[in-house]
Amino acid sequence: MASKVIPWYKKKHVSQVKTDYAYHHTQSVVKHQTERKSSSKSLSQVQAQATEAMAEPTYTIPAFRQRTAEGTEEYQRVSTNVGKGLTVIQEELHRMRIATKAKVDSLAIQREAKDMMAKRPVILDDIPKMPDFLIALRPHTVWEKTPVKLFCTVQGNPRPIVKWYKGGVPVDPLSAPGKYKIENKYGVHSLIISRCVVSDTAEYSAVATNPHGTASSKAMVAVKRPAGAGELCHLGLVPHLTEIHASKLEVTLLNHFPVSFGVEDGSISLVCSMVVVPDLPNVPPLAQWYRDDKLLKPSNLVQMSVGGGAARLTLPQLAKDDEGLYTLRIFTKDGTAEHSAYLFVSDAAPSKPGAPGAPMSVKAYDINSDYVLVAWKPPNTVNEAAITGYFVDRCEAGKDTWVQCNDSPVKVCKYPVHGLSVGHSYHFRVRAVNSAGISRPSRMSDKVTALDAAESERLQVIKIEGKYDIVIKDDDLEGYVTLPGEPTDVHASEVFKSYLVLSWKPPSPRGRAPLWYVIEKCLAGTGAWQRLNTAVKLCSPRYPVYDLQDEQMYQFRVYSVNMYGCSEASAPSEPVQKVDKDGVPSAPGKVAATRNTKSSVFVQWEAPKALKNLMGYYIDGRVAGSKDWFPCNHKPFKHNRFVVHGLIPGETYTFRVQAVNVFGLSDESQESSPIAVEPALATPSAPYGITLLDSDGSSMTVAWKSPKHCGGSKVNAYYIDKRNADTLMWKEVNLQAVTERICTIDSLTEGTFYEFKVQAANMAGVGVPSAPSAPMKCEAWTMEEPGPAYDLSFSEVRSHSLVLLWKAPIYTGAGAVTGYLVDMAKKGSSEFVTLNQEAVSHRYLQVSGLEEGESYVFRVRAANAKGVGKPSQVSEPVCARALPGTQEIVAGVDEETGDVFLSLEACEVCDTSKFVWSKNYKPIGDCPRVAVTTKGRTSRLTFTNPDKDDLGKYSVVVTDTDGVSSSHTLTEDALNTMLELSYAIRHPVVPLKHGLNYEILEKGHVRFWLQAVKLSPSVSYRFIVNDKEVTSGEGHKISHDVASGIIQMTVDLFTRANEGTYTVQITDGKAKTQSSLVLVGDVFKAALKEAEFQRKEHIRKQGPHFSEYLYFTVTEECTVMLACKVANVKKETTFHWYREDDEIVPETPPNVMSGACALPIPLFSRKDQGIFKATLSDDRGKDTSVFDISGQVFDDIINAIAKIAGSSASDLVLQCTPEGIRLQCYMNYYTEEMKTVWKHKESKIASSEKMRIGGTAEMAWMQICDPSDKEKGHYSIEISDGEKTHTRTFDLSGQAYTDAYEEYLRLK
Repeated sequence: MASKVIPWYKKKHVSQVKTDYAYHHTQSVVKHQTERKSSSKSLSQVQAQATEAMAEPTYTIPAFRQRTAEGTEEYQRVSTNVGKGLTVIQEELHRMRIATKAKVDSLAIQREAKDMMAKRPVILDDIPKMPDFLIALRPHTVWEKTPVKLFCTVQGNPRPIVKWYKGGVPVDPLSAPGKYKIENKYGVHSLIISRCVVSDTAEYSAVATNPHGTASSKAMVAVKRPAGAGELCHLGLVPHLTEIHASKLEVTLLNHFPVSFGVEDGSISLVCSMVVVPDLPNVPPLAQWYRDDKLLKPSNLVQMSVGGGAARLTLPQLAKDDEGLYTLRIFTKDGTAEHSAYLFVSDAAPSKPGAPGAPMSVKAYDINSDYVLVAWKPPNTVNEAAITGYFVDRCEAGKDTWVQCNDSPVKVCKYPVHGLSVGHSYHFRVRAVNSAGISRPSRMSDKVTALDAAESERLQVIKIEGKYDIVIKDDDLEGYVTLPGEPTDVHASEVFKSYLVLSWKPPSPRGRAPLWYVIEKCLAGTGAWQRLNTAVKLCSPRYPVYDLQDEQMYQFRVYSVNMYGCSEASAPSEPVQKVDKDGVPSAPGKVAATRNTKSSVFVQWEAPKALKNLMGYYIDGRVAGSKDWFPCNHKPFKHNRFVVHGLIPGETYTFRVQAVNVFGLSDESQESSPIAVEPALATPSAPYGITLLDSDGSSMTVAWKSPKHCGGSKVNAYYIDKRNADTLMWKEVNLQAVTERICTIDSLTEGTFYEFKVQAANMAGVGVPSAPSAPMKCEAWTMEEPGPAYDLSFSEVRSHSLVLLWKAPIYTGAGAVTGYLVDMAKKGSSEFVTLNQEAVSHRYLQVSGLEEGESYVFRVRAANAKGVGKPSQVSEPVCARALPGTQEIVAGVDEETGDVFLSLEACEVCDTSKFVWSKNYKPIGDCPRVAVTTKGRTSRLTFTNPDKDDLGKYSVVVTDTDGVSSSHTLTEDALNTMLELSYAIRHPVVPLKHGLNYEILEKGHVRFWLQAVKLSPSVSYRFIVNDKEVTSGEGHKISHDVASGIIQMTVDLFTRANEGTYTVQITDGKAKTQSSLVLVGDVFKAALKEAEFQRKEHIRKQGPHFSEYLYFTVTEECTVMLACKVANVKKETTFHWYREDDEIVPETPPNVMSGACALPIPLFSRKDQGIFKATLSDDRGKDTSVFDISGQVFDDIINAIAKIAGSSASDLVLQCTPEGIRLQCYMNYYTEEMKTVWKHKESKIASSEKMRIGGTAEMAWMQICDPSDKEKGHYSIEISDGEKTHTRTFDLSGQAYTDAYEEYLRLK
């Protein structure tokens, strides 16, 4: 039970209450004590007078003590002084005695007053008092972009509530985050404006309110821009006021950067927004970025910025080296504010399918004048082939040319690079190799310079007089040395199966001459030394050795060499063997996965028994039921616990772990138990948004919003606490849990302000309480308009639209609610816009036309016949952006049952999630018209008997998610389409590609067939002919093929008895179908004729026969060839040609064994018309082919001849004869049956006495008899082949005509 706390204002200034008992009592005590002081003072005066009256007579000096005049004078002087001194002492003692008495009296008065006040404390508590400002606001004038703080002190009983106003408008800190800060500490109310602008110039007021009245205090704030600083302000500069260090700023981190995912060679930015008070552009906060607890510094690969209310880290070229835990640490006046999140960087697409990922963390160690040791970390191999080795490349700084250092892949993650140039700087990179190919190169290492590491050790620095440094080399102390000493401490610093690295200490003394080394080796114990570096001048005390035999022990020794000669040999090294001492680590132990968040899992494992210089671990995962693993991290993780992010909510995964060292990856650990991705079980977060819905003077109805996080378990209870606004003690409202988010609190005092808070509970327990509500006054609502709507929520949030839902107000006013108006504003703005000018009667509204990525707030106002009521509490801001992976409701028909359904696959679910279906945004609940089933992340709403009553808008909300929801409008057309499909599924029909048809086969067989789209192996069918079932047997063959879907029946002998109707009936599971073919009348006669022909053809082909009957061709010489092709012949087969039954004996006898025979007809003309016949016979039979050359066939032959002749026709030639002038056209063959036309000046020439037309087998001619000038002009001949016209021309005019005419006259 909390103790009763008396407010500060009740302990002070009580003298102002004139009717207070303590005041009157104190006044009487003070008066009594004053009278006591007065009587004490008069009594002292009386005592002084009595003492003076009772004083003894004056003392007389005896004679014998008489003094001289001088003595007497001295005595009187001394006695006077002594008397004065005694008087002073007596007066001081008296004053001190009076002061002490007064002090004692004063303390007694205070103690008595305090005791009397303590007897009646309750009276003071019950004395009402309206608000009163003890310290009022004072005006301020400040510079632009500097902070200002307004504060006041107010008293009253009950404790007043203070609200701040700017120009009469309430100040809302949420409207401009970081702009305003309202505080109430120890009774001092303050308003802090963090960064003033000119528009902040206004009158600010603090209004204090309690049930007994209202008081206000006002003050003017003037924000000035310095003279001449307009341009500076535009540039973001602020006049210098006082020096403010970055660590003195007040920084609050707002939007934190989340767990992020990147890809190699991509870029990413980690941004954390903040509020800085004061926010000065020239004094940004001091921010530091860390990766895996290592401080990052700006570079080309790491870019940092702080300002504009955000701290940003940009990685412009990602590599797996960048993966890790990133921490932003900002120094504030209260210490540090920090935030951390993991960045995952996956492999880019490989150069070849199956190639490994790139190595990472390439670094150079043990740097010498011509040698470095390069080390790296191996990549993870999940589904790729194992890595067989690595190639190391080097590149001189400032160049772009990479040189491969090793000819064959090195199998460990270390490689000694030898042969570098002294003083040159290098970068290194590594590529991994497996059976599929070579990986992409790693990120190159930092620049290293090849320098002698021992050179700095040979320098000594001596200080003289404490301030002068003298550098002395060991060479100066050695004196004049020619031959160097021998090296010492020869040993193998790196030992692997593929190579080992020899190391030694340089000689001492070494001399000033340049020094190099010679190395020798021998099998241990043999003493047969052999030189190693015969072709290499070795300058550094490191040397890699490769060509050593396996399983052999070796010893090494080293000589120092300079221009003066060679030193003695060093002491031999200890015997060493080329072998991998450690190998890969053993597999990690047991792997356990536990729930973490809705998209992550916490994985931990036991360390390997044999660590062997462990680099870290790789974690792999896979979806339950899948064979493919995926990498969870791409850079070795050092600890044995890891949070795997980026998982699909509700999906089930298993995990495994591999340990990593310089030799590669260990065996996989055992797999973890399957785990579903769901949040860890915890108590729910605090409810929020407590709002007042109704009040009748003795009770108040409040509602609140569900916790944003349910804690992995369903919220099943709420607990409400209340308190008077002027007290600190909370009282429980309900002992029994409230399951709904609305509660009526009874037994309240009218006119009193109350505060409420709510706690939510689940299986894990009771969560943290909500923030106290704003003080609410308990008074009877009498307004005629409705109260506020409540429980505003959002559904179907997309990039440009959303659906707003709300609940009806509890207080309806003077009449029923007739509609609702919805207002909308952008986040941070107080300018609301009404979306619907006419009130809507339903409690939802589809909002469209939103800007993608913009955040909005909403409020709802209920209306009745008396007017529009007060607005609801402003909703939480909602961002117009769909959740990643959002899917819409799908309408369909079940392929098995034919049920019409609506289905949604949620992009995320958890254990406590439920699919809540609604029609027209009213929960469906238990309705006989529909049935809801849920499996995994998919929920289906199935209609039991769909009809027009089921039309409408259906929506579904997935609880305990980030707003997964969707809707679908079921229209009449869509329902009819699905009903047709449903009928087809419930009454299935075997679909057919082709109905029943027939075809005539060789031998005259007739095949009846049909083809189904799909047949199962269990299909059954039957053929019915003229209402009689036909089975497979003699004369009929019935079969089917499941793969092609063909069902067929073959009739061997097709006769007139087969005329009629043919039907096939098919049953395949539940599906049925049938197809019929009516084969009667002319259709049957045509089929019968074709069958008989094919049967005869088959019989004909049993002996020698024509595979191609007679046809003609024309050769280039325009010879007509009658040709045919024969088959099934033998040597005894005879072939004969006939024309009009007269045998033709060609010059070349036909050769039937060649398979083709031909009869040439040269100089073809009309005389060759007639019927030609060819016969083929032997002992097996006879076949005949007839070819009638007449009519169209004759014309076709002439056209074929004309085509070849026309193409070969020469130009017209002039020939003079005694009869006239002749134009001639030579061609391969000419006959008068060819369609030949002569023209003169485009006019057709007919043969006459003047113009004679004729020809021979070689040419066509036209002769002009007795020519005259009228015959001058253009002449042409046109030869037509039925498709094309071949034209030849001659211009008989001018000189050509004159010459021809003279020649004609001469010949004549």
